[in-house]
Amino acid sequence: MAKIVVIGSCNIDVTVECERWAKPGETIFGKGLTISPGGKGANQAVAAARLGAEVAMVGCVGDDVYGKLMLEALEKNNINTDYVKVLPGENSGTAHITVAENDNSIIVIKAANDLVSPALVDEAWEVIAQADMVLLQHEIPAAVNTYVIEKCAAAGVPVLLNPAPVAPVPQELLDKVTYLTPNEHEAAVLFAGQGKADILGRNQGKVIMTLGSKGVAYAEKGQVYNVPGFKVQPVDTTGAGDTFNGAFAVARANGKSMYDSISFANAAAALSVQKLGAQSGMPYLQDVEEMLK
Repeated sequence: MAKIVVIGSCNIDVTVECERWAKPGETIFGKGLTISPGGKGANQAVAAARLGAEVAMVGCVGDDVYGKLMLEALEKNNINTDYVKVLPGENSGTAHITVAENDNSIIVIKAANDLVSPALVDEAWEVIAQADMVLLQHEIPAAVNTYVIEKCAAAGVPVLLNPAPVAPVPQELLDKVTYLTPNEHEAAVLFAGQGKADILGRNQGKVIMTLGSKGVAYAEKGQVYNVPGFKVQPVDTTGAGDTFNGAFAVARANGKSMYDSISFANAAAALSVQKLGAQSGMPYLQDVEEMLK
């Protein structure tokens, strides 16, 4: 069984469904409101756990109702929450999501997520050091990600960085990451002035570039490959990228090839968008295996 550790954000998603986007200064009626667990870190943890991995989550929540909901959701998915700290007097992170016209917009309030610290990483180091893969995102302080990447590189622990929301990352730090999963926009920020072919060619076996409906591209042994996605009718794309990352980590940790790992992740992401909510739509292993048939 693959051992996955996710160090990252725990949010509660406040999702509003609308027929169309509201214009600036305009008030419109929504169709529904959903309160559900989310956050890129927690989402990736749930995705990996549902696909059969042994998962531990490292992060922070507030001592509020949202924090309790978050812990309950993680534990319901058999995720180790020993290193999810409940911070007295703090609010839990929230993501305010509008779903309209088969797309979404998201505003994130970091709150407790901004208090994840290197000290918490040290506290969880025993389980981190034994991981087959450590997953990171950009919803906790950049200094913590730096600390994790450098410490894992020194210990030989593979790290997958999902660079979202996008922010510049020093090249020397990217060099220490095992896998990097940007979309085209994020890749353009991380590798300014370089085209897609250059980015993939110079980062063979590392950069896995998601291309939306065009699939996923990566390079290996001097060749650029494109792994096609699955055509489905999306209901809510929130969490699709997190599902992809969690699924890829599980497949790769279980020894699948790059191509097969990406195909597995594409199938998981395609299944996830067919239900409302980031975590509620995340598939289980048998669902993905059935789709791949």
